[in-house]
Amino acid sequence: MDIVPLLLVTGFFLAVWDAPRTNGMARKLVCLVPVLLSVQYLIWRLFNTVWIGDDDSLMAQSWILGVWGIELLACIEVAVFLLIMSRTNTRSAQADAHVLPTPLPAVDIFIPTYNEPFDVLEKTIIAAAAMDYPNKTVWVLDDGRREWLREFCEDIGVRHVTRPDNLHAKAGNMNHALAYAQGQFIAVFDADFVPSRAFIRRTLGFFNDPTIGIVQTPQHFYNKDPIQTNLGLMQIYPDEQRLFFDEMAASRDAWQAAFCCGSCSIMRREAVDAIGGIPTDSITEDLLTTLVMLRKGFKTVYLNERLSMGLAAESIEGFFVQRERWCRGAIQSLFLRWGPLGPGLTLMQRLLFFPTSWLTQYTVRLMLIAIPLAYLLLGWLPFHFTNVGDMVYYQLPVFLAFFLASRRLVGGHFSPLVSGPAGLFASFRLGPTVVASLIKPFGQPFKVTPKGSDASHGRRVDFFTLGMILLCMGLTLAGLLVNVVPELALVPYDEFFPVAVFWSLMNIATLAMAALLCFEGARVRKEERFFTSESALIHDGDRSFPADLNDVSVDGCKLDLPTGVPSKFHPATTSVTVEGVGRVRIKPIRQTAHHLAAVFQYEDQAQRKAMILKLFSGKYATVKPATSSTRRLIVTLWKKTFDA
Repeated sequence: MDIVPLLLVTGFFLAVWDAPRTNGMARKLVCLVPVLLSVQYLIWRLFNTVWIGDDDSLMAQSWILGVWGIELLACIEVAVFLLIMSRTNTRSAQADAHVLPTPLPAVDIFIPTYNEPFDVLEKTIIAAAAMDYPNKTVWVLDDGRREWLREFCEDIGVRHVTRPDNLHAKAGNMNHALAYAQGQFIAVFDADFVPSRAFIRRTLGFFNDPTIGIVQTPQHFYNKDPIQTNLGLMQIYPDEQRLFFDEMAASRDAWQAAFCCGSCSIMRREAVDAIGGIPTDSITEDLLTTLVMLRKGFKTVYLNERLSMGLAAESIEGFFVQRERWCRGAIQSLFLRWGPLGPGLTLMQRLLFFPTSWLTQYTVRLMLIAIPLAYLLLGWLPFHFTNVGDMVYYQLPVFLAFFLASRRLVGGHFSPLVSGPAGLFASFRLGPTVVASLIKPFGQPFKVTPKGSDASHGRRVDFFTLGMILLCMGLTLAGLLVNVVPELALVPYDEFFPVAVFWSLMNIATLAMAALLCFEGARVRKEERFFTSESALIHDGDRSFPADLNDVSVDGCKLDLPTGVPSKFHPATTSVTVEGVGRVRIKPIRQTAHHLAAVFQYEDQAQRKAMILKLFSGKYATVKPATSSTRRLIVTLWKKTFDA
């Protein structure tokens, strides 16, 4: 009888597995089942494993109650996630149906920048200037006050704006530019996000609804993030933010709880003026902008289309700078009048904008490491253990239901093999940030995420996180070894002991994977390669040969060669004709019988500009479609572990 709930959960998910993800009823049931099982589990835990036993010390009983409290927090986080995911929305059909007004309204394009290098800014500015919309003005908001950037903007034909100070960071920079901009709408792109030509035309029609204040689009990335790079998962697992932008943001939109994410968005100027400009009270001005606009009657909607490409954090340092800013900003909102606890919001809006995940996820992950340690080294049980059958009956169905629900809802965007170690890796640095933000939410300066040539590309190690991971692994191994020897054992060989051993071994495996993330993966290319798979023509003097353009970056390319080509192309006379760019001189750097790798030697800036616009048009990707098959993940992680 103990396995009946497991069989029922399995049967339910088999019955609904093939239903379309947009099927509202199936989606709600998939989300409801884990929540109901969690409630049943928490009630059983509270009345059967917490408040029994009079022989416990005060510390041991407090520990048992604390573990139950952490489980309660974990279930609340899961319930909020499933509530959000119980709906989803798509607006592409609406974008197709929209008719833009005549005459076309003026649109200002803001590119806030502080210290980003030229190799980052060049692509964004060129693409913004080339957007397919005539009545636009591009503003480069330069808080670095760089002369070379002013000259570049003049060459491209865009406006360059500076201010005498950097007060309120990005929010203050945009507020300063509002005094110059006169358009009816404002598109915002961070310095490292390259817009597609169609961005304005795909988003502007939503503002036919006068209640729309912001249209947000997803953030896609043309480089690999530290999780992918450090674990060697570039072609197997999607980037770390795909779960939010591909799935959760669309679900939040269905609840009318989408929010501005800073970049890749467009705002109604009237709405910005109605809230007194971009809020400066928080270091996450984008989230706060949405909350203030909600109170003024303006909504944020989400168009889930790839209309820009940017840089994900390129290093461990950049990853934590970015996440710490997001974490602190979300927690800051709790202390602000315009935050989720302030007046003027509905109960559902308060719930969905409350930073539940930031406040709970790191505590839960660290507690999962601490629980078997407390048992093996101190003899503290996490609960008054009844028997293994009860765990099979009450606990395992919750885990199975959540795992299957997550896979059913988000597919390959979720895998415990990656999300577990990645979450634990982040917990050692972001857990203290949560505590510090609750104690002192304000006073920390706005930090720009290092990108491009300013980011770390060397082989670096996060020694703090690695040290904490090794400490936890050492203590866990010590606890296991001590209790294997009967004369030294600190805990009895009761029915819970095998559970603790299995739990500890799982923790050691997770910690080992997390340790790999502490080592910066090698980034061998300055510019990312886009997969093209299109025809090209190689010219060697007066002769021409057809070839397949395999992949291309702004700096160079790789071509698949047919039979009959010269065994060696001459550097001084070789060029290639690329669709949309024209004939570009190349310098061969490596050639085999079937492949040629070369760097571009542009004759002028117009050719380089054309190549940038081609590659960042949204037609190409730098990663082949990710396939997060469990077998491939296990094989790759195994090789990464023992080759590290």
